[in-house]
Formats: sequence, C-alpha cells, structure tokens
Amino acid sequence: MSMPYRRLGRSGLKVSLLSFGSWISFGNQLDDNLAVRCLEAARAGGVNFFDNAESYAGGQSEAIMGRAFKTLGWERHEYVVSSKFFWGIHDTPNMKNTLNRKYLMQAVDASLERFGLDFLDLIFCHRSDTETPIEETVRAMSDIVSSGKALYWGTSEWASDEIVAAIEIAERHHLYKPIVEQPQYNLLQRRRVEHEYARVIEDYGIGLTTFSPLAAGLLTGKYLEGIPEDSRGSLAGFEWLRSNFEDPRDNEKVRVLKAIADDLGCPLAQLAIAWCACNPKVSTVITGASRVEQLQENLRSLEVLERLDDEVMRRINEVAGQA
Repeated sequence: MSMPYRRLGRSGLKVSLLSFGSWISFGNQLDDNLAVRCLEAARAGGVNFFDNAESYAGGQSEAIMGRAFKTLGWERHEYVVSSKFFWGIHDTPNMKNTLNRKYLMQAVDASLERFGLDFLDLIFCHRSDTETPIEETVRAMSDIVSSGKALYWGTSEWASDEIVAAIEIAERHHLYKPIVEQPQYNLLQRRRVEHEYARVIEDYGIGLTTFSPLAAGLLTGKYLEGIPEDSRGSLAGFEWLRSNFEDPRDNEKVRVLKAIADDLGCPLAQLAIAWCACNPKVSTVITGASRVEQLQENLRSLEVLERLDDEVMRRINEVAGQA
C-alpha cells in the first residue's frame, strides 16, 4: 500500500499518514550518519512530515535533523518540518517553561539557526502556560507566521478549553489561529482525542499530529519480560518511563493485543500504529525509530490497515477499552 496523505485539519497542507519524529532517538540513540539513513528510508517510504522540538536533546535534535536535510540535498518544497516551544534550553527567567512573547520570538530564531532553514512549516506550543495570558501567546505565534518564519501554528497537549480560547482570540483580532493539536494517542491513551477534543475537531476543524502510537514502546510487547538493556527504558534521563513499562494492568492488555496481532500475522507494533491511523480525525501518526529496520517495519503498518475490519476492531476495542 502506498503512503496516503491527509489534510492537516481544514488547512490545505497535506502530510503523510505516517510521519517520522525525533523524540528520544535523535542525539540519544541516533548520530548524524544514522539520522541520514533513517530520514532517507522514511522518505523512500513516502513520509513527507518530520517532527522535532527545541527541547529534544537540548537543541541537538534540531541540529542533527538540519544537517541530515543538507546532507541528503532535499529541496525545501519536498518536506514538511516542525518544531515545538515551551520547555526552553536556557536556565534563565523568561527562557524556560513559558510561552511569553520574548521567549517565543527568540526561540524560533534559535530553532531556525540550528536547523539551518529559513522557515518552519509548523510550530507548536509544546504545553500550555498558565502564567502567560493566552492572548499574548496567540499574538506572538501569529506574528511569527506573519513574519514568514513559520507557515502554520498549533498546540500540543493543551486542554480543549485552552484551544478554543486561542482560536476565539485569534478570530476576534483577525490573527492567525492554531490549526493543529499534537496529543498523545494510542491504544492505552485515547480518551482525550476521542472525547475531550471531539467538539473542537468538529466545530473548528483542528487537525491532529498524534505522537507515541506505541506508548513509548510498551505496545511493541518487548517489555513484557522486563526492560531490555538496549531499549529506551534503560536510557539515562528516561527513568520516568519505567513505571509505565511495569504496570501490570497495561501489560495484561498488551498480552491480549499481541495475541490479536499474532492472529493477523503482524507484529503488535504494526497493529498499534495501524489502529491509530484508522481514525479519520488523525492527520498523521508520528512514529519514531532508532534503527532503519525498525523504521521500515513501522511503515509496513500501512499493510495492516486493510485487515482492520469491524470484527478485528471490536476485539481490539474490547481489550483497550476507553483509556
């Protein structure tokens, strides 16, 4: 099956149904050479959207991806790239855990410098900021788009009422409004996308670039017998993931889901990614990989899509519930 492309919400921008993100892997598991090989393999599989963030590997993820774009010699019209701002990489007032105007204006310039690009296609507010008025953030993000340093903007892990407030402020003042939300979405974390955001999607046409389709690796099944030494669960600085991998209730769900995948003749990871892609409200499912072979296996999730008939979906949803 060839790669489908979906519009990002009601915008005219089209992104590949499966995309490639750099969280955890770039700068932690992937060096420049491996990043080049992964991006090359992703594009060969039809991927046109590459997701990143300022805070990934303290800015190094953006730099590695930017160097990979240059090494591969891709024309700028051939791909869509994003970054996200909030956490910051400087431990000073106004430069971390904020969405104030000063930070955002400086953050996008620094991001472009690390990427070696003139503009980003998408920029996200990586989290919401309770200390900065939403209007200040909306005006800053709109001004960044007006300046040409980004083409569209959106939010990540914002509450639905915060998204609505941002949209309504933008409409009231004739500013560029957010067109996309980037939430976690997988078989074990689905309530926010399917319930909390339902009206926002319906009323305002927000697109979704969902992340963690494998629940940070839990939905591969490789953590059922403990945490492998070469996995992200063993990486320094990511100890917080281990409690997720050791949850007995989730692991029991994973065991049953793996049995369904076995019946379909596919790896559990492919089943989990295909399930996310089945949701027509999802514009793109962001996948990650630390090896070319892993990336290629993830892309083969497209072959599983046509096997997810009503009966298979009933079995999956019976296990996953409404988490």
